[in-house]
Amino acid sequence: MSTSRSKPAMGLFERYLTVWVALCIIAGVTLGTLIPAPFQALGRMEVAQVNLPVAALIWLMIVPMLLKVDFRALGQVKEHWRGVGVTVFANWAVKPFSMALLGWLFVGWLFRPWLPEAQIDSYIAGLIILGAAPCTAMVFVWSHLTDGEPHFTLSQIALNDTIMVFAFAPIVALLLGLSSIIVPWETLIVSAVLFVVVPVLVAHLWRNAVLARGGEAALAKLLKTIQPASLAALLLTLVLLFGFQGRQILDQPLVIALLAVPIIIQVFFIWGFAYLLNRWTGERHCIAAPSALIAASNFFELAVATAIGLFGFESGAALATVVGVLVEVPVMLTAVKITNATRDWYGRGRTVAARTRSAAP
Repeated sequence: MSTSRSKPAMGLFERYLTVWVALCIIAGVTLGTLIPAPFQALGRMEVAQVNLPVAALIWLMIVPMLLKVDFRALGQVKEHWRGVGVTVFANWAVKPFSMALLGWLFVGWLFRPWLPEAQIDSYIAGLIILGAAPCTAMVFVWSHLTDGEPHFTLSQIALNDTIMVFAFAPIVALLLGLSSIIVPWETLIVSAVLFVVVPVLVAHLWRNAVLARGGEAALAKLLKTIQPASLAALLLTLVLLFGFQGRQILDQPLVIALLAVPIIIQVFFIWGFAYLLNRWTGERHCIAAPSALIAASNFFELAVATAIGLFGFESGAALATVVGVLVEVPVMLTAVKITNATRDWYGRGRTVAARTRSAAP
């Protein structure tokens, strides 16, 4: 019997999500360039450099996914210790250092002739900061699109946030060669509250209320009704993010394209590394998928805020982290599609790994 789970059915909206994403990118850049005033007004609505309109849309994205989580079952996540270990190892022992290496290789050497000399070190610093900030909120989206185990996803994100409080500053300081670093702790705390604590509480209370009134059938009906709103919020978030950065994209297209290269390579390298390592350990696909995608994606809100705090809004470091925002969704959607397309292949390899371990003395 195959150990892989059947691929979840996808509606028209989800099936062509990449097309909608591309259209939203074009719309965001166009609107942000032609009518910048509304986007500038929305961009100024911040608390601790966390944009509130974007935060509201992220809530709309992830609360429907969190409604699937039975918080009483969170204790079962310990059964997936291999997936947890893979994600932690990839996020903290590999990812920051591989991003630094790729930054030095591409920006500091291969692309140096085409980049402003005075900004080279600043660009590399921005890439390092981006690589040291693992993703939080958007992981719920990637996990949902790959039929990931929601309890594992939630627990892994909570663990990542805890580690980030202690490890982010020392790792960035080490790789930047600084003796100390000013981390926007307020941004880190506010982001964790807005993107994890608040939606978890809302989803938990909402789920209990629905179950109390109508049971599992009512919950299933609710999830089916609000799922399109979740994906629509993702697309509107893209319009806002690209609208905020529309002028920079048009003013520095070559710089942005060159900075995107090491970021894209980094995402696919870390995703592939974590995905294959999960397969080698025999972890289930519904765990390996969110594990690999958590490892590959970035907490761009924290990265942008840190770069601005350290080097200034107009710095190359800030621009490099903004490029991370620009490529995050299209690249991660590609990783999602590959993850789904290789579900059966993954299951066959996991079965072999499990048999090998059981046969070992």
